[in-house]
Amino acid sequence: MNKIEAFLKEHRITEVECMVSDLTGIARGKIAPTAKFMSEKGMRLPESILLQSVTGDYVDDDVYYDLLDPADIDMICKPDDDGIYLVPWAIEPTAQIIHDCYDKHGVPIEMSPRNLLKKVLRLYAEKGWKPLVAPEMEFYLTKRNDDPDLPLQPPIGRSGRQETGRQSFSIDAANEFDPLFEDMYDWSEAQGLDLDTLIHEEGTAQMEINFRHGDPLHLADQVLVFKRTMREAALKHDVTATFMAKPITNEPGSAMHLHQSIVDAKTGENIFSNPDGSMSELFLNHIGGLQRYIPEVLPMFAPNVNSFRRFLPDTSAPVNVEWGVENRTAGLRVPDSTPQNMRLENRLPGADANPYIAIAASLMCGYLGMVKRIAPSAPVQGRAYERRNLRLPFSLESALERMEQCRDIQEVLGEKFCRGYIAVKRAENENYKRVISSWEREFLLLTV
Repeated sequence: MNKIEAFLKEHRITEVECMVSDLTGIARGKIAPTAKFMSEKGMRLPESILLQSVTGDYVDDDVYYDLLDPADIDMICKPDDDGIYLVPWAIEPTAQIIHDCYDKHGVPIEMSPRNLLKKVLRLYAEKGWKPLVAPEMEFYLTKRNDDPDLPLQPPIGRSGRQETGRQSFSIDAANEFDPLFEDMYDWSEAQGLDLDTLIHEEGTAQMEINFRHGDPLHLADQVLVFKRTMREAALKHDVTATFMAKPITNEPGSAMHLHQSIVDAKTGENIFSNPDGSMSELFLNHIGGLQRYIPEVLPMFAPNVNSFRRFLPDTSAPVNVEWGVENRTAGLRVPDSTPQNMRLENRLPGADANPYIAIAASLMCGYLGMVKRIAPSAPVQGRAYERRNLRLPFSLESALERMEQCRDIQEVLGEKFCRGYIAVKRAENENYKRVISSWEREFLLLTV
């Protein structure tokens, strides 16, 4: 009896949600009775879902047919033994199982976000390195809203009142939603998610959940499952949980901060620190690689038009790739820690980023810095918000242009993935530009 079969039998599972992550991070797939799932040992899905935009649209035919089979063929999706989780909110005993995507010859599909992360992790393995990551997920709780033209409002807590003002790190403000978080923690424990602390963040009804450090692929899976879990717990309590990067005007954005370190695969020693506890040359090169390549892969951290609203001035987000020790105004922060826990915190990724893609991009930038021996700039002292060197692109359009022109990135990630990802994001951007905003109606309707 294999691991999946044993799990399904132990929990008396009657239905299986077979899922893969698309480029956005949406779980797509099929729901099957357990008996059918076990007889087929996987599923087939149209490979076209990997070129599907967040609106459900696809890229232009000339791009589509150049990247995928014009016959819109199926890909073979195989379950991962380590990607099985319960669905605690389901009425019937249900499991969700993450699948990997292959073509009919058993070759991994390049456009799959999970395969992309595996590809980057293989580069580290070839060097005898093992990356560790710890994501921090920020999100907002809001009132239910069925009209997209209306601004989001804070939800009503146990006190019967809406939260007002900034309640950073307030225990009582977080406890306003204690019944919701009790369900979230119970469901997360049932799924084996490695959650650590709950924090009330700076924004109104903005929260943060931290994960314990671990294997990057496993943590990316967990973030995918956690986002589903958090949304379901919120809906049960008649509120909404959103991971948009900037859902509310004049409130801070939501990030997915990534703590990352590397250990020697054989000894388990942290290669970011020297025996005397100082930063190693490899660590400095890792930082240098992030500084050099983050501006080229920013769409993988900030994938939507809304993502760039988080980078506007005075939004509490570091719009730079400076680095510094214990400096939260820098895009790359080195927390004060013991030598074995020496790590870097990449503060650029948004909460709306696909976890597989964002983690792959962050680790890839550091990897290139290490193999190319890229030296970092001097660490920043004091506030880094006003720094203008190493400037990031200002918009999704300009960021996509920079990603398209970077040959180093395409060599590592694959030209097909880069072309497909850029094409999907451009299609989404064109779709966005067709919508007339409330700002235009408010300020232009009777004045121009």
